[in-house]
Amino acid sequence: MNAESDERRSAPADGDAEPGKGLGSRAPHFIKRSRPLHLSWQAGVFVVGLAVVVAGIIMLPLPGPGWLVIFGGMAIWATEFVWAQLVLRWTKRKVTEAAHRALDPKVRRRNITLTVLGLLIIAGLAGFYVASYGLTLPWKAAH
Repeated sequence: MNAESDERRSAPADGDAEPGKGLGSRAPHFIKRSRPLHLSWQAGVFVVGLAVVVAGIIMLPLPGPGWLVIFGGMAIWATEFVWAQLVLRWTKRKVTEAAHRALDPKVRRRNITLTVLGLLIIAGLAGFYVASYGLTLPWKAAH
């Protein structure tokens, strides 16, 4: 271990709910004592996390909670790898910021106004199409 990773492990990160909880492996102590056992543990955690992330990526175009599964895989990786812990902290911070912005009354009014305006434009275009070409299906429907 280098000094930088030891500093990270002991220093609280901004926005942490538990300031005393640092970065690093969450493996049981008896596993961390043995280097070969700890490397095997990390390899197992990586493989399980990778399987979950790949399943989430497959679910993105298919029905299923793709992003939720991907973040679940990242959470599995975060039990062992500092880089995954940092990615999850960054993601949590960005999601929290976006939620606060979305709850801002000015932003909500703007979003509602833009949505209504978009729906009115779509309805106007649909009305123009029906008035110009009528309501005919582009394929033959069986009666």
